[in-house]
Amino acid sequence: MKWARFEADGAIVYGIVEGEEIAEVRGDPFSDYALTGNRQPLAEAKLAVPVIPRTFYAAGLNYAAHVREQAERRGETPNFPPQADIGYRANNALIAHGEPIVIPHDATDQVEYEAELVVVIGKQARRLSEADALSCVLGYTIGNDVSERTWQRSDRTLWRAKNTDSFKPMGPWIETDVNLEDMRTAVRLNGQTTIEFETNAMLFGVAHFISRMSRYLTLYPGDMVWMGTEGKSPQMKDGDVVDIEISGIGVLTSPVIRETAADD
Repeated sequence: MKWARFEADGAIVYGIVEGEEIAEVRGDPFSDYALTGNRQPLAEAKLAVPVIPRTFYAAGLNYAAHVREQAERRGETPNFPPQADIGYRANNALIAHGEPIVIPHDATDQVEYEAELVVVIGKQARRLSEADALSCVLGYTIGNDVSERTWQRSDRTLWRAKNTDSFKPMGPWIETDVNLEDMRTAVRLNGQTTIEFETNAMLFGVAHFISRMSRYLTLYPGDMVWMGTEGKSPQMKDGDVVDIEISGIGVLTSPVIRETAADD
């Protein structure tokens, strides 16, 4: 099942994507819901971010080639994480499928995309074993973890580098029926494929992260975990279009614009 949020009669509502249409529901996928009978052509629907999380978690450095690439940038020996550690991101950075990534006018040209699988929690969970960890998952969507690398190196925290407005495109919807082992991620920059990788080839998998997190944190419906990216990401510039496709989910598309000093 594909769950989407979209505009209907001036409000943001949930719906179920059925072929080329969205069937509006009263309620949401985290509780009770019922079909309203209203339907909209998918091609005409204005999609919103598929969930606004209570807490926005991010794994980071969770693929081997990405760890190596980041170490090479710094002139260091790769240091693979010994355990699954989690970080946080900010909701203000979230934008929907089709909405533009806006690069601040004072950013450098080192602005890069990172294609990520996003796990959406469906029910409250605490102290789950790894074997039971996926029982709390509603489904999966696609994220683009935009990063300003100069800010990432210079700031004491990642507040600008990762959390600038529009730096977290996500969507287009939540897919509840996937097989992690079969999934592949592909990124296209202006129609040209820049990287492809097995989505589930992580240093620490989804079940491992959820189990470890739930040992210390209560996970709530709507929480989400971004699972990291693989390899090297080319830089984005004004006028580019980034497409991230994860098999079994769909395609997240984001045009890129750079603001002028007058926009600041």
